[in-house]
Amino acid sequence: MTEAEHRKPQSDEARSFYDSEITSEFAVPDGLAMPRTVGGEPETTSEFALPKGLDVPQPTAAEPEGSAFTAPRTYSAKDAPPAFTPPTGIPVVSLTKDVPWQDRMRTMLRMPVAERPAPEPVHKSEDDAGPAVPRVLDLTLRIGELLLAGGEGAEDVEAAMFAVCRSYGLDRCEPNVTFTLLSISYQPSLVDDPVTASRTVRRRGTDYTRLAAVFQLVDDLSDPETAISLEDAYRRLAEIRRNRHPYPTWVLTSASGLLAGAASVLVGGDLLVFVAAMLGAMLGDRLAWLCAGRGLPEFYQFTVAAMPPAAIGIALTLAHVDVKASAVITGGLFALLPGRALVAGVQDGLTGFYITASARLLEVMYFFVGIVVGVLVMLYVGVQLGAHLNPDEALSTASRPLWQIAASMLLSLTFAVLLQQERSTVLAVTLNGGVAWCVYGAMQTGGFSPVASTAVAAGLVGLFGQLLSRYRFASALPYTTAAIGPLLPGSATYFGLLSIAGNEVDEGLVSLSKAAALAMAIAIGVNLGSEISRLFLRVGSAGKRRAAKRTRGF
Repeated sequence: MTEAEHRKPQSDEARSFYDSEITSEFAVPDGLAMPRTVGGEPETTSEFALPKGLDVPQPTAAEPEGSAFTAPRTYSAKDAPPAFTPPTGIPVVSLTKDVPWQDRMRTMLRMPVAERPAPEPVHKSEDDAGPAVPRVLDLTLRIGELLLAGGEGAEDVEAAMFAVCRSYGLDRCEPNVTFTLLSISYQPSLVDDPVTASRTVRRRGTDYTRLAAVFQLVDDLSDPETAISLEDAYRRLAEIRRNRHPYPTWVLTSASGLLAGAASVLVGGDLLVFVAAMLGAMLGDRLAWLCAGRGLPEFYQFTVAAMPPAAIGIALTLAHVDVKASAVITGGLFALLPGRALVAGVQDGLTGFYITASARLLEVMYFFVGIVVGVLVMLYVGVQLGAHLNPDEALSTASRPLWQIAASMLLSLTFAVLLQQERSTVLAVTLNGGVAWCVYGAMQTGGFSPVASTAVAAGLVGLFGQLLSRYRFASALPYTTAAIGPLLPGSATYFGLLSIAGNEVDEGLVSLSKAAALAMAIAIGVNLGSEISRLFLRVGSAGKRRAAKRTRGF
């Protein structure tokens, strides 16, 4: 028998055996009874088919399917709810040209997008289509970065970003500002895709001259009579970035020393105390610059800068020199307290920017802890060496009014130099600081509490600063930050730290709590003065300015 004949089945029984062995994997096994369908319905059904027993309600013929703009079936014109638009229409917001752009942009940012006054759309040709949207958003973010890095409040940064976008025809934009991130989104219409861009703020610096130049650029862009192209705006922004600081390093170090010396005289020091505080602050400033050059964080820079004034005060006590060592240490603290960041943080919280406010206040807390660590280390060393530092020693505040007024004005002047302000603003802020100290001293003499006196004086600082900024169409920071320098709680901070170093923790915490209350009084007073100026000044949009957040149903 051949091989082919061997592979071929020889009978029907054998052929049936071979066919039963070859089956499909989808075949029904033997012994499994499957129900048969009636009427030739196929076995396979769609996965979208309805199972048996499920009753689906069918729409009635009386209610046909309508569009998205059709009124609902339950709507009744007789019992209709109040409409969003009042019967008299939405009031038109008057945005006159002589109003500062900050007020106009704040008003529009707190309005719904549909209610913002926008110019009539102009149909342009393809050759005159305007600048590209991504480039406008990039310019806006770069301007916002300089403002936020310079210490400007989040509300003013958003207003400036919106002003830049609106100047180039991007009305339907929404800026968003946090402590380290800027973002902006623009949507031409409801059917177009939005364009979103963001930028991270990594470095911060204090240069109010640059801040004023950026405000001037935004003012020129928001002026309809000043047509600035996108290329010109980029060029001016690059020039602002390249500009050097108005004061060299040695002037800043000298200003730091004069600030500490003026603060020591402010709390009762004499000429020797003035010189000692000045030398300590200058040495601390140089050590802080050295740490910054090595890349150390600002926390350690503040810690190192706080050590030399405390060390000099302790050295004078150990040498039994008849001076107020507390005035030397307090003067050094005045040069380090972060008043600028504190005012900006409280202002952001009061205007509804809670995330940015929390971040700023946390930054202030870290700086303050750094100062506390530096001073406590030196005070502890002094106590171990036998220095008799008296925490009950009272610093005089009203015994030499003329000297203290002069010292407060010198303190504000040197603080303005440290903030890199324009020379044209230094005189105004110096006078503002002198007025603030006069009000504070008069209220203290009249028997008012230090917190109330500080709040009222800071409120006047904010009021005058806002008036000056509106007169010059500039930021209010250069006119307010340096003027609050004489009001900073340097003495309360020092006595709190001294009590803690002497194992009197309860008294130390009470004094530090007083320092925190004074700091909050300064920040709230400055913001309240600014709001009062907006409330009573006759400007086009102050009456239409909406609150940052609706609370308690009002």
